Amino acid sequence: MPKPVVREPLRSNSRSNRVRILAAARQELGRNPDVTLEEIARAAGVVRRTLFGHFPGRAALLDALAEEASEALRGIAVRAPAPEETPQHALARFVLSIWPVGDRYRLLLALARQDLGTERVSEILAPARNEATAILERGQGAGVFHGHLPAPVLSAALEALTLSLLESVNAGTWEDDGTRTAVATLVAAGVAEQSATGIVKDVAAEMRAESSDG
Repeated sequence: MPKPVVREPLRSNSRSNRVRILAAARQELGRNPDVTLEEIARAAGVVRRTLFGHFPGRAALLDALAEEASEALRGIAVRAPAPEETPQHALARFVLSIWPVGDRYRLLLALARQDLGTERVSEILAPARNEATAILERGQGAGVFHGHLPAPVLSAALEALTLSLLESVNAGTWEDDGTRTAVATLVAAGVAEQSATGIVKDVAAEMRAESSDG
């Protein structure tokens, strides 16, 4: 009697194809927002039928990329600042942590507004927005951030600043690894530029040391 066919390799191959398609989509959308699904399939090394087997349309593919972004943002937001960390240092650490995710998905967010709608975008950004607002509220209470705007409003303004700077990087008109944006965010929140520069430098060094230890 023949042995039953083992299907695990097929499932493994399917997962591999999905990962490759998503990676190709991020890359190709970054190069050309109007790239077709067929072009993404070719870049991923799969046939069109395989791509559509995972993602039946453009909206489904973008939604999957959006979910990746949301998971990454949630992962950053759950890393609550240490009790002894000042609000200035916490905000600098938050911006530096969020920058790689924002840089990776900056174009996706613009596409999502058109393809997925503002409600879905708000859902993606909610973890980051909530964490930023909490840090700003603490800083306002300590008197180190501007208090003339409610924390949620100030948070929205700083988010817009970050996204604008990300777009400048995307357009090639500015270069940043996140440190200059962190300084700009602290200054906009009410920290003196010289102090903000020193705080960001210290936090960036701490994060590099933590990364190497990990």
